[in-house]
Amino acid sequence: MQKLMGNAVYGGIGRGVMKFFHREEVVISKARVGDTLRELRRFAYARNEVVEELKHLYSQAVDEVGEDEAQIFLIHQMILDDNQYVNSMEKLILNDHSNAEFAVVRTVKLFSKMMEETSTESEYISERIADIRDVSARLLRHLQNRDEQVFKLEEMSIVCADDFLPSETIMLDKSKVAAICTSYGSTNSHTAILARTRGIPCIIGVGDDLKDELENKYCIVDSYSGIMYIEPDNETSKLLDHKEAIEGRKRELLTRLRGRKNITRDGREIEVLANICDLTDIESAKVNDCGGIGLLRSEYLYLDKEDYPNEDVQFYNYRRVLTEMQGKPVVIRTMDIGADNELDYFGLDQEKNPALGFRSIRVCLSRPEIFKTQLRALFRASVYGDLRILFPLIIDVDEIVKIKEIINEVKAELLRDGKQFKDNIPIGILVETPAAVMLSDLLAEQVDFFSIGTNDLEQYSNAIYRHNPQFEKICPANRICVLRMIKMVCDNAHAHGIKAYICGELGADTNFTEVFLDLHVDGLSVTPTNILPVRKTIRSLNLSDRRQVRQNIQKHLKC
Repeated sequence: MQKLMGNAVYGGIGRGVMKFFHREEVVISKARVGDTLRELRRFAYARNEVVEELKHLYSQAVDEVGEDEAQIFLIHQMILDDNQYVNSMEKLILNDHSNAEFAVVRTVKLFSKMMEETSTESEYISERIADIRDVSARLLRHLQNRDEQVFKLEEMSIVCADDFLPSETIMLDKSKVAAICTSYGSTNSHTAILARTRGIPCIIGVGDDLKDELENKYCIVDSYSGIMYIEPDNETSKLLDHKEAIEGRKRELLTRLRGRKNITRDGREIEVLANICDLTDIESAKVNDCGGIGLLRSEYLYLDKEDYPNEDVQFYNYRRVLTEMQGKPVVIRTMDIGADNELDYFGLDQEKNPALGFRSIRVCLSRPEIFKTQLRALFRASVYGDLRILFPLIIDVDEIVKIKEIINEVKAELLRDGKQFKDNIPIGILVETPAAVMLSDLLAEQVDFFSIGTNDLEQYSNAIYRHNPQFEKICPANRICVLRMIKMVCDNAHAHGIKAYICGELGADTNFTEVFLDLHVDGLSVTPTNILPVRKTIRSLNLSDRRQVRQNIQKHLKC
């Protein structure tokens, strides 16, 4: 048995023989043409044929994966209408007397190099380059009068490749695809998105060990864990059968809860949202039937980079999560970056205790141009869904006043630039310091909602770093201090007509669910895998039986 590991894209167990997809290698050489007008007509004909082909692909994708994911083929049509892209090829034909095929290849190289040099957002750029290559490959095929490559599958298969272009993924016969595995690629790529949407177990980034000599070998793909088992032994097969059965029962439970409201037995409704770290968590949030995104930690756009993400890159990411949520609320937290993130390009001084230092909203307010870039991207994305913006580490009303001033400047800039945005986006603060708790009555007058970050609130109120190995021993298990602060925040929020949510890890602890509801928390935002247990617990509670509530709380809190 051989094991290969990669990054899981869509959870599932797939069984089949390994089949490798290889894109046709086409060698293009430069040839001088005398009749440039005739060559331009060849190019125009091929371009029109590709447009018609993409229209057909779009219609097919709408039926199979929905309009949101099918839009990739509208984007490909837009590439064909891009003046810079088209002009590059036409100029090479007219000025250099290049054959149309060489003009296409040359333009792809020029655009790829230009995009790589002008942006540090490598994952985003690699996706855009893949789009250009996909469209250009179609142009070349029509210029050379070649038929479209068909990848026929005769049996249930584990389809393997270096990577797939979006059009290649949509053309796969889903009835014969047990799983998709690639050597390279991104979990945010169009291929990964389409695989998730079509419900195909998928692992990307397996690496160079995914070799042709594995062709026709039997394989079981565990895309929950991101592992390929090639020619598995009987014990491994049985373990994976058992895992599949367990996951199947979980999904059955989810099916029963899907579409149902999170209402206690006595009629109290509470929102259950998802905490996500980046775009790769969206699918898990949707599968678990979340009520929306309660916390998107936007700092993933800044980490592991060599420079600040530009406005368009951020806009693309924010728009994506909003469109994926299809009108459900999406709370995006502005960047929480500090010295502990070790980002050289921020130029932050080293601190002995960065958790208590210059970080988060303090960095944003001291560097308004960086902050404005993020806010511009957020406001531009707001037209694609129900966006709410969350500001972390707030300790004073003046900080909110400064934030609002910057927001007004951003709105004025967007109006001047002719960019669309929603004018009245709800703004909230992350209540994660004792200062914010004590000022919550004043802060409630300035914002539209509170989100209580129990992780930091516990460390600041108990005066111990939350990553300290002694944390659990020192912090009281009953969390009485934090619960009293949560009550104060909720009371002050409701007195001013706004809602208060919990978005820390404590929100996922079902031992405290009844306590939170008794404190009149309006919603819980938890990791996607915890959504289902929390929802189940909520639906089992009866808050009208006050005697039972008190007994339960005393039992769980041991007080």
